[in-house]
Amino acid sequence: MIQGVIFDLDGVLVSTDELHYQAWKKLAGELGITGFNREDNKRQRGVSRMASLEIVLEKSGKTYTDEEKAELADRKNEYYKAMLSGLSEKDVLPGAKETLEILRGKGVLTAVGSASKNAPLILEKIGLLPLLDKISCGLDVTKSKPDPEVFLVAAKKLGLNPSVCLVVEDAAAGIQAAAAGGMKSLAVGPLYETLGGTYQARDLSYVKDWEEILK
Repeated sequence: MIQGVIFDLDGVLVSTDELHYQAWKKLAGELGITGFNREDNKRQRGVSRMASLEIVLEKSGKTYTDEEKAELADRKNEYYKAMLSGLSEKDVLPGAKETLEILRGKGVLTAVGSASKNAPLILEKIGLLPLLDKISCGLDVTKSKPDPEVFLVAAKKLGLNPSVCLVVEDAAAGIQAAAAGGMKSLAVGPLYETLGGTYQARDLSYVKDWEEILK
């Protein structure tokens, strides 16, 4: 039986995709990169900040040192954090809060497993922090999905074996990470039917039978 549910953050509990895109777009413009677009931004879903930066720099004619890349990633993050100031409970995705409340009522532990170092700040802004038991984020890990590290850290923080954990994800890399970590998965989001999750739902509001998933 599932004893813990680990949620990806962006695209599962909240959507900040547009803020990420605008922050990367601003950085790209400062670097003279004019070709960065929404298709590039889709490729950044579910991967680390540094991996996302590499996607931006693919269209640059300049080579950057590791130190310069670190500075660029930090600069983008400052733009993004500034944009987060307007984030609130209205940005919580359908069914997210209700799902966390249902799981808490059933005695199921919950965590977030996200590549974002801003996960604690975002969860505080949208009011979901009190409904989560643990957070595993970019501050805890060094490997990006599809490596399962962020989910394994979440399971460890919850004090659970990965085999009794379920991962909720909206990206292929996350579903692959769950499988690599020995966990079942629930695929949600626009591509939920194509991600290969153990279970599927358009979003959390469509999940009506948690007893079936948790058994």
